[in-house]
Amino acid sequence: MTRRVVVTGVGVATSLGCNVPEFWDSLCAGKSGVGNIERFDCSDYKVRFGGEVRNYDVCDHVDIAPKDVKRLDRFVQFGFGAASRAIVQSGIDFSQGDPFRHGVLVGSGIGGLNEIETQHNTLFDRGPNRVSPFMIPKLMVNAASGNISVHWGLKGPNSAVATACASATNAIGDAFRLIQYDHADVMITGGSEAAISPMGLSGFARMSALSTRNDAPEQASRPWDKDRDGFVMAEGAGCMVIEELEYAKARGANILAEILGYGMSADGTHMTAPDPEGRGAARAMSQSLKDAKLNPESIDYINAHGTSTPLGDKAETLAIKTVYGSHAKGVAVSSTKSQIGHLLGASGGVEFVVCVQTLLSQTVAPTINLDNPDEDCDLDYVPHEARQMAVKTIMKNSFGFGGHNACLVLRSFDG
Repeated sequence: MTRRVVVTGVGVATSLGCNVPEFWDSLCAGKSGVGNIERFDCSDYKVRFGGEVRNYDVCDHVDIAPKDVKRLDRFVQFGFGAASRAIVQSGIDFSQGDPFRHGVLVGSGIGGLNEIETQHNTLFDRGPNRVSPFMIPKLMVNAASGNISVHWGLKGPNSAVATACASATNAIGDAFRLIQYDHADVMITGGSEAAISPMGLSGFARMSALSTRNDAPEQASRPWDKDRDGFVMAEGAGCMVIEELEYAKARGANILAEILGYGMSADGTHMTAPDPEGRGAARAMSQSLKDAKLNPESIDYINAHGTSTPLGDKAETLAIKTVYGSHAKGVAVSSTKSQIGHLLGASGGVEFVVCVQTLLSQTVAPTINLDNPDEDCDLDYVPHEARQMAVKTIMKNSFGFGGHNACLVLRSFDG
């Protein structure tokens, strides 16, 4: 019999706030965190807006010396802050217990892109001997996991996942498995990303993946709307503390939710476009339900991938219909990317926190900007306003470039 896994702490860094209560209140109020980019001059760019985390100081969230912050890429700083918030909420004391049973698994789709750009410029402007000796440990995709492990002295399983926009959900699922199968008792997991940079913004824009609604940034992310024209880049992190149930109980932890199932698959059709029929997504969704030992009718709410791309939203809708059948139009579905944009590899981490808050508050955050529904996207997307409703069990979807599909099922903790 596999072990039960519960959530005891959550933390975020987003364009709508860097503490969970502030973030959640803004989501439920239907606010948008998308605006004009301020960190660098993008006046000549095709796309000039995104979901920036403004005025972020990791020292406000983690006990770390300011001089040490210089050794951390922006994506690591976000992950550090979100993980610290989750650890504080969980109440766990890592000086107690076996450190070899405490691990970290934080995903990122891209890693230290800011550091790559900075050191590239240094190389060509000032020469190879002026490149920072901290460049490699700053830019590595596993830098968030490694720094979290070092800071808190965690010596158990330590890994990172890079599966594009499915990274955080894969990371949480893999951490869930490590606890289930008795390789760890506690895992810090989630995702972190900081790809709003000159190279990141221009690269995604050149792919024609991004919305170009420069005149109305707050209205640019519009999942399932007929006028959607691409996703909105965002940055930040979502991290959580997950634990084996009896371990959490023994230390008197406040349990927020329970993870029941995990599914993953590949589209195997294209590097950037989804399977047009949503077959890979449907497989991952079905696998997560099978792993949770639930049928589709047990799911009250789906926190969708919902990126606001013409192909992706339609494919996800088809996948939901394939898996849920007659229940498809009876389950609430929403996309918080409509409010905060798409955090790429961190999106599943932030959205997992959304799912936990949904269970705790019995409130589903809305899909904003859904003004002109696409006739091919005809499910209950909770448009415009948050909805108070009974929610016991949730599915979380994440799909990424490369055809990566990952889904989690979680529910209210019932003892």
